[in-house]
Amino acid sequence: MEAELNVATLVTFVLYLVVMLLFGLLAYRVTNNLSDYILGGRRLGPGVTALSAGASDMSGWLLLGLPGAVYAAGMNQIWIAVGLAVGALLNWLFVARRLRRHTVIADDAITLPDFLERRFEDDTRILRVASAVVILVFFTFYTSSGMVAGATLFENTFGLDYNTALFVGAAVIIVYTFLGGFLAVSWTDFLQGILMFCALLLVPAVGIVSFGGWGEVSSTVAGIDPGRLSVWHEMTFLSVVSLLAWGLGYFGQPHILARFMAIRNEDEMPRAMGVGMTWMVLSLIGAIFTGMVAMAWFADSPLDDQEAAFIMMNQVLFNPWVAGILLAAILAAIMSTIDSQLLVSSSALTADFYRALIREDASDRELVWVGRAAVLGVAIIATLLAMDDDSLVLDLVAYAWAGFGAAFGPVIILSLFWKEMTRNGALAGLIVGAVTVIVWEGLSGGPGGIFDVYEILPGFILAALAVWVFSVTGPRPSAALRVQFERAHE
Repeated sequence: MEAELNVATLVTFVLYLVVMLLFGLLAYRVTNNLSDYILGGRRLGPGVTALSAGASDMSGWLLLGLPGAVYAAGMNQIWIAVGLAVGALLNWLFVARRLRRHTVIADDAITLPDFLERRFEDDTRILRVASAVVILVFFTFYTSSGMVAGATLFENTFGLDYNTALFVGAAVIIVYTFLGGFLAVSWTDFLQGILMFCALLLVPAVGIVSFGGWGEVSSTVAGIDPGRLSVWHEMTFLSVVSLLAWGLGYFGQPHILARFMAIRNEDEMPRAMGVGMTWMVLSLIGAIFTGMVAMAWFADSPLDDQEAAFIMMNQVLFNPWVAGILLAAILAAIMSTIDSQLLVSSSALTADFYRALIREDASDRELVWVGRAAVLGVAIIATLLAMDDDSLVLDLVAYAWAGFGAAFGPVIILSLFWKEMTRNGALAGLIVGAVTVIVWEGLSGGPGGIFDVYEILPGFILAALAVWVFSVTGPRPSAALRVQFERAHE
């Protein structure tokens, strides 16, 4: 049976990867300049915008990290999902349309550092460089989390050594991102989002039915620990707030915000939001119930690796060929996030360092190839960081998510809504948010356990405060900036 599963899964993976590479080659043929490579020429439809944003957002965390957290701790982990759903909805409602409009008016900015420089008339380039550095630092950890997820998948599925699995997964992911850029990433993310959605609905549904119904699942879990059925089990006010605070991260994730910037028409944003939020809420519910079913199913033989819960449920529930297709959903989730992260990192190195500081007159062809070289370089560094086989996907994601949410979240929100915000305020917010996350993550305890609060919350608050203080105490925005802001709000 195991040999049949390996053969079926291998064939499924190969076919799936061939399709992904075809997308990459197709996108390669229509990628002619840096705007095409980084932002797809701003021509995404609402469906692709929604599902590619969701797929690149959720990653292997949705199929490995969240089910694993629920498997290990129970329903109290639902607060992460609640925070994420609320944060994503607010991001669609208040940021998506405004960011699309502002980036076009700001001389067609195609990256976040590009937008911030033009939004605040920063001739010194310091704001562009600072934001690009933040992107590179935290995306290296974020990409590394995806590499760990890929290695976990190949290790548990094919019995490969961890490092061998890591290198195989990394090689697969790099190729089509290297070739096709943003269009390849968005098209593949659309397909990957559909595959993830189907897997997250099918696995828990079949698991519950096979176990004898939800009553049997819940009674088995109660036999392990009745508290695991309660959303309040072992939760304090601060721990609930920490999990809900995950939602703040949405406002500062460059790979998600890039989808808003790339939609072909801002009037299509409501349709994209409807598709995206439906996909997200149902997928989160599926991930939570996958963890609960796994807890009951493996009650007598607990899993060594909590983040293999989805993989193991898939293997025991389905025949090898169906299992192979559903395991490809994990690969899809992993690839859909890493490709986006590599692309945003590439854009930071290419547009915000190379073109801005080294060769302003570089040709489009040269910039595209510099971008491809940057994809390769960042991927190699992330792979090296992922070689610690004790790393947990959820831990790596949590750190990077907090870094982006705290550094960029308040800056992006206030830049879209506050006319009096200045360059100094934006720079202070970026630095304070990033540094707070880095410092806070290394602390623990404190009065009332305050330092155990998820680092995104203090980082977000302090960054917002820094934006306000440095904006109201420094030079005022120019008349041209005020006009630009008013045009974006017409």
